[in-house]
Amino acid sequence: MSFVDALRSRVRFGKFVSVGVVGAVCDTTVLVTLTQLGVLPEVATLVGIETAILVMFAVNENWTFADHGAADGRSLLGRLARSHGVRAAGSLTQFVVFVAIFRGFPLTVPLAGVNFWLIAAKGGGIAVGMVVNYVFESLFTWQVHRN
Repeated sequence: MSFVDALRSRVRFGKFVSVGVVGAVCDTTVLVTLTQLGVLPEVATLVGIETAILVMFAVNENWTFADHGAADGRSLLGRLARSHGVRAAGSLTQFVVFVAIFRGFPLTVPLAGVNFWLIAAKGGGIAVGMVVNYVFESLFTWQVHRN
């Protein structure tokens, strides 16, 4: 199977996006909570990204890519390490897009005591980073084109 065919799996992509929604909720919740506590938005978004990576890896490992990769602990740790390495590109993309939107267009949109612009900027970063993550996770972490 070619890597393009592997990436075009609608079922796998749908699962990946579903897991991404879970990650986005975790990520955004951490961002909003920490900024409400006075943490700099750039630091809070990095903590949120790491939280989401760990949550999404666990769900992807047990659902999206459950039929890929050996089940032993060493293989699992290898996939977790690869996932972090692979997600570095998507995480950096997400962070740069977030900062570019949030700092590049400094708006304040109050909604329920939170600056909604913070959440909108985060959503923009997550959307762009998700595409990068899907490609890299599929090809390098779970190597779907090899099964």
